[in-house]
Amino acid sequence: MLRLTWVQPEDLLGHELRQARLDGREPSRIEERWRAAGGPDAPERAGASPHRVSRYLRLLAEDLLDELADLPSRLADDEPTDLAAIKAACPDWPTTRLSGTPGALAFEASWLGRAIGCLLGKPVEKLPLEAVRALARASGNWPLTGYFTARGVPAELLAAHPWNRRSAATSLAENIDGMPEDDDLDYPLLNLLLLQRHGKSFTTTDVARLWLEELPPGRTFTAERLAYRNLLTGVEPPHTARHRNPFREWIGALIRADVHGWTNPGDPAAAAEQAYRDAVLTHTANGVYAAMFAAATLATAATGDHDVHTCLRAGRSVVPHRSRLARAVDHAVRLAAAHEDFDTVVDELHAVYAPTHHWVHALPNTALLAAALTHADGDFTGSIRRAVAGGLDTDSVGATAGSVAGLLAGSPAALPEHWRAPLKNRLATTVADLDGTGFDTLAHLTRLEANRT
Repeated sequence: MLRLTWVQPEDLLGHELRQARLDGREPSRIEERWRAAGGPDAPERAGASPHRVSRYLRLLAEDLLDELADLPSRLADDEPTDLAAIKAACPDWPTTRLSGTPGALAFEASWLGRAIGCLLGKPVEKLPLEAVRALARASGNWPLTGYFTARGVPAELLAAHPWNRRSAATSLAENIDGMPEDDDLDYPLLNLLLLQRHGKSFTTTDVARLWLEELPPGRTFTAERLAYRNLLTGVEPPHTARHRNPFREWIGALIRADVHGWTNPGDPAAAAEQAYRDAVLTHTANGVYAAMFAAATLATAATGDHDVHTCLRAGRSVVPHRSRLARAVDHAVRLAAAHEDFDTVVDELHAVYAPTHHWVHALPNTALLAAALTHADGDFTGSIRRAVAGGLDTDSVGATAGSVAGLLAGSPAALPEHWRAPLKNRLATTVADLDGTGFDTLAHLTRLEANRT
């Protein structure tokens, strides 16, 4: 029996009920109807429930998804998705361009950093926080100083907390042979193609067309998979982000943002606007702000003249001031500044978000990203190990933390050899003709787009 993840209406309904409560809609009456009919909860960590439901429940879920979408939100004024309204809600929206242009080595360090952080987090993606800590400690790798390994880990612990099924064969220290494929690298590759074909003035429709031409649907997840489905059923952007898409405030748009920051060095406003046009294909409100935050942070880091705290403030300046993401980032930065032990920071973030937010939601993950970079003071190893040790979307947060910290490092030689060497300057992907491409080549192509007017 095929249970396709992230699309079954009966699974989406539970996620949409949670999302409604987060974004200021009141779903109680609709939830009562779903429960009275015997409707199940959303899967906690998997993308699909294990069993089919009746045709009646599936049709009811579709109807209720549409009813939930029509509910008014009390947060709508504070959390707009329209770009002009977003700018109006940002009192510190950047208005000046900073000086400084990165060389190819800085871009290579950022590409490498993204891959290393992703690879570090891949084996423990989907595992709960206590499992991440237990597996690392059992091999003497806590705090994280190298890639995860099964060597020395007791069999009973491995049985209790199995590695990510798709990733273990290619991302444990004993079997890494180049950078394996991952959507956290596929999307930057796609956005590099996007700029090569359309330049920085691309539209959201250009993004959609590129996906249909170059992105295998099986390599999409959560909001991206639903937007892809919506495109195939004739729904046009930006409605693709809203139609029966409960994942529109999850982390997917953030992991696509790096190229928008890299190619606008010193111009966080332009980077944020570029990330916005990409993000609204799949996301709304805080899901969009997370992408803008990452892009503006990286655009500032690309100058080579600013520390990580200045870069994070630039990212924060493009997030609406009264939004939930603004509060999450501010809280995370304060926590990181207040506690010497990063485990304490992580525990407090989990206490705030775990009861109400899915582990892939943009709010806890962006908060963890900001906390990790702040606490590590931008240091490369410190940043990626804190991001992954946070136990949320480990590969995605690790990837973006590595991208920022790698860019700040300025050169691949500044990244420790034990992180770089297993990647062998080789990236696996199904995107276009880029399989096996080296990070030095990707850096050169990125620099060309950054310099294109």
